[in-house]
Amino acid sequence: MTAVIAGGATTELRWRVNHVGSMLSTRARLEADVRTGLVASPPTLPPRWFYDERGSRLFDEITRLPEYYPTRRETEILAARANEIAIRSEASTLVELGSGTSAKTRLLLDALTAYAPDLLFVPLDVSVEVLTEAAVEIAGRYRDIAVDALVADFGDPLPPLPGDEGRRLVAFFGGTIGNFQTHERHAFLDRVRQAMAPGDHLLLGADLIKDPNRLLAAYDDSRGVTAEFNLNLIEVLTRELDGRGVRPNDFAHVARWNADKHRMEMWLRARCDIDAIFAAIDLPWVLPAGAEILTEISVKFDLGALHKELRAHGFAVTAGWMDRRGDYSLSLLRAI
Repeated sequence: MTAVIAGGATTELRWRVNHVGSMLSTRARLEADVRTGLVASPPTLPPRWFYDERGSRLFDEITRLPEYYPTRRETEILAARANEIAIRSEASTLVELGSGTSAKTRLLLDALTAYAPDLLFVPLDVSVEVLTEAAVEIAGRYRDIAVDALVADFGDPLPPLPGDEGRRLVAFFGGTIGNFQTHERHAFLDRVRQAMAPGDHLLLGADLIKDPNRLLAAYDDSRGVTAEFNLNLIEVLTRELDGRGVRPNDFAHVARWNADKHRMEMWLRARCDIDAIFAAIDLPWVLPAGAEILTEISVKFDLGALHKELRAHGFAVTAGWMDRRGDYSLSLLRAI
């Protein structure tokens, strides 16, 4: 079921924001994640709960930090290759998963509208506030683009994608593919392929293996914005579930390179003994000082191995590009 939250339709502005129903409400999903995650070993919470309105804006700030290279590298590739992507994909619809503010997407929109002047843009994100703001801005900036925004979680089965079959381009930027555990990544790629028609294209951003010191700096910046972003997870839990006896300041941000799994990890380490309760769901939580909660992983890929994996999920590699330093990759993949 899809419900229209807000929208406008005039000569100057064409946009709408839809809420896509799923098997679990946002509140039920949060309760389930907390009940299962906090008793896991180690305690683990999925990164989807970073992205309330404040978390989404903090992450946008992170992308502009000097230590955080992925956004600049991805933008560099898009600036150089957007026109080629538009020609190769022949897309009349752009679907962006986890769109956020859609800042770098404007490079792709500029190129696509040169070949498809009546382009349909479908940003999909969990934050209705950020999504609505982006929908209004994009529709106002591009007079010929219709924006059909979807409030949804890309971790769920994707809703039916609008647009002409074979002429859709699904973009998944930011290296977010690295945030999945291996089995989760396989399931995600299967879901994306099932939502696409043969001839549709997937544009996938992936961060590549590099010097761990650079990675550590990127995930533990000197200004402490990433730490604030990580700690905001506790703020979300306490606000949404009436957490008592626990505060963000009870934790320290920890960034760690896991060499065996080729991934960065973000943790929250308890500074003191935690004896709390989430009153809204009557869930007690005890965590000793020094114990850690895993809040995010970010896998760094070997490009050849990644392309092999993508072919196994029903995608043919149409083209692939790296930035000048070889830090980051964009791959254009055709659904077969």
